[in-house]
Amino acid sequence: MDKVQSLSKAAKDLMLKEPYYGFFLIMLNKVWDKRRVPTAGVSKNGINYQLTINDDFWESLTEEHRLGLLKHELLHIAFGHLTTFFKFSDKRLANVAMDMEINQYIDNNWLPGGEYTKQEIDDIRDQVKIEIAAARERDAPIEEIRELANKVPARGIMIDDYPDMNLDRKAGCRYYYDKLKEAKDKKDQNGTCGDSNMDSLLDDIENGDTPDHSTWEDFENLTEAEQKLIEKQLQKVLTDAKEQTEKKRGTVPGEIEGVIIIEEIVKAKFDWRGYIRRFTGISTHVFTKKIRRKENRRFDANPGLKIKMKQHMLLGIDTSGSVSDSELKEFMNEIHHIYKAGVEITIIQCDTTIKSIAPYKGKNEIEVKGRGGTEFDPVLEYFNANTKKYTSLVYFTDGECDTDVKPRGNVLWVLSERSSMNTDLPGKVIRLEL
Repeated sequence: MDKVQSLSKAAKDLMLKEPYYGFFLIMLNKVWDKRRVPTAGVSKNGINYQLTINDDFWESLTEEHRLGLLKHELLHIAFGHLTTFFKFSDKRLANVAMDMEINQYIDNNWLPGGEYTKQEIDDIRDQVKIEIAAARERDAPIEEIRELANKVPARGIMIDDYPDMNLDRKAGCRYYYDKLKEAKDKKDQNGTCGDSNMDSLLDDIENGDTPDHSTWEDFENLTEAEQKLIEKQLQKVLTDAKEQTEKKRGTVPGEIEGVIIIEEIVKAKFDWRGYIRRFTGISTHVFTKKIRRKENRRFDANPGLKIKMKQHMLLGIDTSGSVSDSELKEFMNEIHHIYKAGVEITIIQCDTTIKSIAPYKGKNEIEVKGRGGTEFDPVLEYFNANTKKYTSLVYFTDGECDTDVKPRGNVLWVLSERSSMNTDLPGKVIRLEL
């Protein structure tokens, strides 16, 4: 079976096991290039993404590891990593943080070394070191030593390998980046971060042994217009994959989207009516309502008219992987109370990119789109471009990110009850508490 046939088989297997990613893969252009990538990577093809694969590396993989490779690259695209990567100051840590995030969504048996525990691989490595030392003692040829070294299984980056770090699961690449930066700073200062496995990872990073994302350079100097075109095209591809999956009665994975339902509306944790009164601005709409209690002064026997001012507020929802379903329910409960206060609402969902902009009509459920990393910039930039349309922006989030974008209107950051306070955000910040 040649490389084209084996890729076709892997695509069919992925379609059977995880149809959403199978349809996603079909929509991508695939190229083979030994010179450009040592393993595989996502590159730019006009305003589309394409998958570049090293022939030799592909042939070296088991069938399961081929599935893992394909899903790994597709997740990088779906989570918006390629266009947000260059916002991180330490690119080596960002490389690791992004792999740390997406590998949690891949079956361990599909990942290199996933069939072993970290301890088992360490034991194999220790044994191989002994064998290599003995081979060198007897002046064994270099080919034999290389063959011994290859007995140590390669291993994908998994958060379970760093138990002392107490890393949250599916928390978004920004969270993992911050944790890695914190560990690196501690190691630079004290010689250790307190976790031997993390120390080893940081040493590897320092020595340049990080995931290869060299093809992402295609996305480094995009103009704002190019980036918007690419993001818009990606949303179309993701939507098409979703529609095809549902048409075939498949399931769209939870990391891509899901539905949050509020079973019971409870008391609001914030005085929304008071907030709305304080921030009445230019974005109010005038409504007239006929009332029987008041006579019309101009036309006898006709009902009177009551004039009401109604605000139009933009409500941002952080749909990154670090925001749990319980937090989303907490947010939706508050949004329902804002709606009941007589406000016109537009909800904008965002993880690393804007996923949805839609009016809210009072339903007790919302179809969540996102579950990738966290970026606040896209929503703030959209708000700045539409300040005449909205009275204010209320952004519901866990606060696990920062931004340098300065809002041009009133912004209220609403952090979940379980969040840590982040006072560096531009605007007023509150945390939901009873």
